[in-house]
Amino acid sequence: MAIDATLRERLAPRIAPEVSALARERLDEIAPLFAAGFLTGPVRALLLGLAEHSEFLWRIVARSPELFAGLVDRSPEAANADLVARQRAAGAVCANEQDLARIGRTLRRNRTEHALLVALADLGGAWDLDAVTGALSDFADASVGGALDALLRREAAGGRIRLPDPDVPARGTGLFVLGLGKLGGGELNYSSDIDLVVFYEGGPAEAVAGAEAKGLFVKVAQGLVKLLNQRNADGYAHRIDYRLRPDPGSTALALSTAFAFDYYQSIGQDWERAAFIKARPVAGDLAVAETFLAELRPFIWRKHFDFAAIAEIHALKRQIHVVRGHDEIAVAGHNIKIGRGGIREIEFFAQTQQLVFGGRQPALRSRRTLETLAGLCEAGWIDATARDELREAYVFLRTVEHRLQMLRDEQTQRLPADPDDLDRLASFCGFPDRAAFDAALLAHSRRVQRHYALLFEGGATDDGASPTLVFGPGEAESATLEALRSMGFREAERAHGIVRDWTQGRHAALRGGRAREILSDFLVGLLQALGGTPDPDAALLTLDLAFSRMPAAAELMAILRSNDHLRLLFADLLGASPRLAEDVGRSPHILDAVLERDFAASATDTGLIRPQIESLVGTPASHEDFLDRCRDAMRRTTFVTGARLVSGLITPRQAGHAYAAIAEAIVGLVLEAETDRFVREHGRVPRGRCCVLGLGRLGSRQLTAASDLDLVILYDFDPENRTSDGARPLDAVVAYNRLAQRLVAALTVPTRRGHLYKVDLRLRPYGSHSPPAVQLASFVAYYAETSEPWEHMALTRARVVAGDASLGAEVTAAIADLVARPRDPAAVCAEAGEMRALVAQERGHAGPHDLKLAPGGLFDLDFLAQAIVLAANLADCIGRDAGEVLRRAGERGLIPPDEALSLTQAHDLLDAVAHWQRLTTENPGKPPSPSAAKRMARALALPDARSLAADLLHHRRAVRHAIRTVRAGLAPGAG
Repeated sequence: MAIDATLRERLAPRIAPEVSALARERLDEIAPLFAAGFLTGPVRALLLGLAEHSEFLWRIVARSPELFAGLVDRSPEAANADLVARQRAAGAVCANEQDLARIGRTLRRNRTEHALLVALADLGGAWDLDAVTGALSDFADASVGGALDALLRREAAGGRIRLPDPDVPARGTGLFVLGLGKLGGGELNYSSDIDLVVFYEGGPAEAVAGAEAKGLFVKVAQGLVKLLNQRNADGYAHRIDYRLRPDPGSTALALSTAFAFDYYQSIGQDWERAAFIKARPVAGDLAVAETFLAELRPFIWRKHFDFAAIAEIHALKRQIHVVRGHDEIAVAGHNIKIGRGGIREIEFFAQTQQLVFGGRQPALRSRRTLETLAGLCEAGWIDATARDELREAYVFLRTVEHRLQMLRDEQTQRLPADPDDLDRLASFCGFPDRAAFDAALLAHSRRVQRHYALLFEGGATDDGASPTLVFGPGEAESATLEALRSMGFREAERAHGIVRDWTQGRHAALRGGRAREILSDFLVGLLQALGGTPDPDAALLTLDLAFSRMPAAAELMAILRSNDHLRLLFADLLGASPRLAEDVGRSPHILDAVLERDFAASATDTGLIRPQIESLVGTPASHEDFLDRCRDAMRRTTFVTGARLVSGLITPRQAGHAYAAIAEAIVGLVLEAETDRFVREHGRVPRGRCCVLGLGRLGSRQLTAASDLDLVILYDFDPENRTSDGARPLDAVVAYNRLAQRLVAALTVPTRRGHLYKVDLRLRPYGSHSPPAVQLASFVAYYAETSEPWEHMALTRARVVAGDASLGAEVTAAIADLVARPRDPAAVCAEAGEMRALVAQERGHAGPHDLKLAPGGLFDLDFLAQAIVLAANLADCIGRDAGEVLRRAGERGLIPPDEALSLTQAHDLLDAVAHWQRLTTENPGKPPSPSAAKRMARALALPDARSLAADLLHHRRAVRHAIRTVRAGLAPGAG
């Protein structure tokens, strides 16, 4: 039915129809006061329900039957809008105390009428919960606004303040009122207190009130309490609660924003962050209020996923249970707000996850509980079942809450303890009997408790019982050792000693009280996670080493305690990749990335990764901030790539592409930033262009987690006009070489967030004896006339990775021409053999585990592929990895197909193991640990580490055989 229909036309009372004789007598007493035919059908049923159940509402009706009749015969939406407007305008004229008293009466009487309207629309079935709470919140906003206007006008009439805009008294004063709690969220309940905080901006406040601004605004805040809170013959308007202001026990009722910022940024607590999720300007200088909230946003919404908030909020909830005794779900006497399975648990469930994830996902920053639940589901943090069950429970509990408060207009959420009173409440809530009400309440509360417990109270073993673990001084108890063995620790005595040292604070990172408290709280869950890895003992040792290197561990442990999935992944990383685990130890919030919805996506090309990097870097405040953010973004995205590899979501080859794409994106962003800085200082070189060439593993998209970047920086300009046009002009050659120096410095210099990459410029023409940047013409001339054969081989892996697109296209074309020059295949093979022998003589290798330089390793495969590209003029293979080149060579008949297949398989295995080596061992040239070797074998679909070693030996022999073939010359027709 349309919302402009009258309430009478829309009535479908939600009250059980059975009423007592007393209710009928009450209705019979006032029936003559209504027009003939008025008390029929739903109208009569609704009035009987009020007479039966609500002393408060019945008093209003009995005192003013005409008010009831008028509301029933109007659209409730229209009546609500009218009442809100009247309340907002109540303070339009106020010059003295008499005016203030008159306004107080108006505010109270309007509130009485509004309370009746909302109850009728709710009980009569015309409004759902959202409409009810919205109407209550809008009216409360109007009450605060109208009262504030009255108080400011009174102060202006007394000459104590100068109002910049008398028609809108608060505008320009710097004074504003924030609504928090349910008022801020637009979810006010029927007889709720309203949580207010009064702030003022110092500059505007002093401009309108001088040195007395603070005292004046404190007086105004006190006046709000008197005007709205005090009860008299007309009732009251609203109960005001100022206790959510900073340090309420020792601060004034109105506080400066400067004080508030200092407080929140220095000692603000997580419960205050949770409260400010719902903060909303409700009255006063609204523009200043919005600015204040925008500037406070970093306090509310942390940059990282903030799992520590879960522990803090749950600690508060436990304190409520202990102090107030609400730890069990019941019906009689149960508090449906703060008791188990109650409204507060739904709100904590939503708000805590907002605190954890909202800093990174603005879509989760809703002030409203049900919107937040929907957003959490949409973002993938909760499932549809949790969303729907919590939403249904919230609507049910809030509706029961309203019925409780309608009984006597009391701020209560406690169900009656008396059985008869509970029977009547069940009827008032529309249930046919008490049993049905009890069943519904218990079902909803238990669902809430279950979801709340999954979020806050995880960590138990599958059967709900924790194993017996004691880590005191002295010898280990047999039960503890047996429990450790059952978890998977083969060396239980050593494991016990390590953990005992943790609990006694042997490592500095574990000496703080908070770190020890968190550790003891989830130690069983942590050990169970480690026990689930392929080698629990090795994972435990890695974690012990990580603790020894950390300055502090409380943040990491808070994250691990609060999320089972992260705990299991971290344990897996400890067993599989000490490098990744060490990254987590240095920057715990890097684990946030694993919880992102796109973690399972295998983004490996620059087109997808560049936007991710840009988003993480954002809009830095300074160049130093930019460098730090680039390092954070690189560390995060490389960690994600490694975690995806460890988790089996991507292959080593895809990881190489991803690492290369990350490096490309970082180099591109840094080049752009350094170019912008350079232009601001020196101007632009007319028609000047610059690009960056990637060689080596970057060029062939084979970067590992620890690769250097082989770069060549190229530029070009108009030789007729070679001076930059800025305030401090430079010659083009000088300008681009300085830009190159800045680029390399930005990529390599350590900041407080570490470094980005090691950069190697030695592959540029003339190597380390030349300037860092090379002009395009010099680059082409060098390779055409002066370069060594090995330099042409290196050029086969060259690829433009950043900079001006047009120059990049010219460089790409020039390289293709250079590579495609006719060459004698026999000479190429001979030169490649000589160069490989020279490298072996000068650099040697670190043994059979050195997959790069050992005979038959990746270096040999790269040389073979590069020689084939040059000998056969395969310009379309430039920038391809050796495996792809060998595959294409076999398809084109340049080498026998069976040999091409063997070499390709060798390359793929060696390259894959090289990636795993970089993740699992600190020194890839040394033998991997048994657990690391086992993990590599499993990842490569081999039965065990022995099979992996045999495969590597077999493939390296095949490569050495191929090298002898190259030395003998390529197959006939290759040239």
